Amino acid sequence: MSTPRTSSTRRYRGARRSPARPAGEPGPLTLPPDRARVLLYVAFRPAAFALAAIVFAMLATLLTAGSDLTGLSGAVAAGWLAIHQVPLTIGTTTVGLLPVLPTALLLWAAAREAVSATDSEPTRTEIGWLFGAATGGPLLITAVCLAVTEDASGSIALQRPNPLTAFAWVLILHLLAAAAGAGFRCRAQIFDRIPYDAIAAGYVAGRAALRLLVAAAVLLVIALLVHWSRVGDTYGGAGNFVDVLGLTLLSLLYLPNAVIAGVGVLAGPGVQFGDASFGVFTVVGGPVPAVPVVAAVPAGPAALWWAVLLLVPAAIGVYAGVESARVSYDRPAAPWALFAAAGMGSAALTALAALAGGELGNFGRLGLELPVFALAVFAWLAVPGYAGLLYARTFLVSFPTPLLRHPDALFDPDDAGYDNDDPEPGDGEPVRPGGNPALPAGTLPELPADTTADPTDHYADLLDRPRGEAVGPEAPLDVEVVDGDPAPGTRPLSGFAAAEAEIVDAEVVESDLLDDETGDRPQH
Repeated sequence: MSTPRTSSTRRYRGARRSPARPAGEPGPLTLPPDRARVLLYVAFRPAAFALAAIVFAMLATLLTAGSDLTGLSGAVAAGWLAIHQVPLTIGTTTVGLLPVLPTALLLWAAAREAVSATDSEPTRTEIGWLFGAATGGPLLITAVCLAVTEDASGSIALQRPNPLTAFAWVLILHLLAAAAGAGFRCRAQIFDRIPYDAIAAGYVAGRAALRLLVAAAVLLVIALLVHWSRVGDTYGGAGNFVDVLGLTLLSLLYLPNAVIAGVGVLAGPGVQFGDASFGVFTVVGGPVPAVPVVAAVPAGPAALWWAVLLLVPAAIGVYAGVESARVSYDRPAAPWALFAAAGMGSAALTALAALAGGELGNFGRLGLELPVFALAVFAWLAVPGYAGLLYARTFLVSFPTPLLRHPDALFDPDDAGYDNDDPEPGDGEPVRPGGNPALPAGTLPELPADTTADPTDHYADLLDRPRGEAVGPEAPLDVEVVDGDPAPGTRPLSGFAAAEAEIVDAEVVESDLLDDETGDRPQH
């Protein structure tokens, strides 16, 4: 007579089906003490340095202005939000144009913490813990700062920003920093899993974007030197040394914003300053902030020779095409790596332009027209880049040089190039990433000294042999698959044959011992 099943019996039997965790094995949510300490550093050490710098800056500002410290907490909270590009409203004035330099320094520190906290081959659980720590600490501080701004609204004219906007900015920025740090640490594994042309495209895009930024910085310095008298006029309104120091620090903080705006001038769309705007072809006058770095903005009509500045992005695009021909397998009929590089460079610079622009009170919006700017940068990198690719493939390089076959070549070009035993470019087939497609040295017998034929013809019969068949002058070996342990005096077959799923064991016997005097196989 069978016992009827009850709910407790079903629960017991269901519990038996789930595998039990071995004793002493930590669960997925269990952290060793040393790992927990590292994740705490990731969560709070960059934020602690940022808060210390903000407190120092706010204390210096309040003390030099002769104000009391009643609004210090609200000012520190506003500084934390501003460093994460969260728009602030002070009284009735909206400040969305925030400096990029402090944000870049904070994200660089967060990325370094992620690099030091990531193993070379992390698991998904470790990556999840890293991203949780990298975003959890800043989000917690952001929640505290939002509460402080609401409490301090009675002492200072600061309105609490939209919490959803604040949390979104903090989450996105710190996720990008953590992903950049973990990706740099695991770059070898990442590069093995993505197509080589994507790596080459990212390499070309990064270098082209950096050249555009350097060219814009040079243009900004030249414009400041040309308008040096206007720079002095901006300092004329300063009452004392503290005001001069404040204007100088403010200009340094906004210097990356001005450089990114200079890229818009070089690319053609120009920069918008509320009602005012200027570019290569037009200049529309209007009020601009009285900051020394803004003195580079021209006040008069556009000169005809300014159109020469368009040669700068054109030359950068041509060189990007030449570089794409050197490091990728692009052809004039299939320039996919070049177009991908143009898209990546345009997307990166557009993201920087979105960070560098924003609303500034009565001046309106200061920054670039993002859609037009993105299309212009893509066109400058793609169209002249294709001309450079066509020229390079025709006259300079027939086959690419694998500059990126080692991931560190992305950061140090000295790590790239050929080994001593590799053929030089143009001597044969290109060396693709992962190794030389030519016959590896030391794996095949050498050619006779009097051989004048093509080496490929000499090796053709060897390349057609079945896998595992012996080559060279050595006597052939007879391999017999047997069950059980190998016989005494024999050695098991190693290498690829040992990895075959169907082979249980193997033994190798010398060919001259296979047959005895009667012609029978010896028994083992």
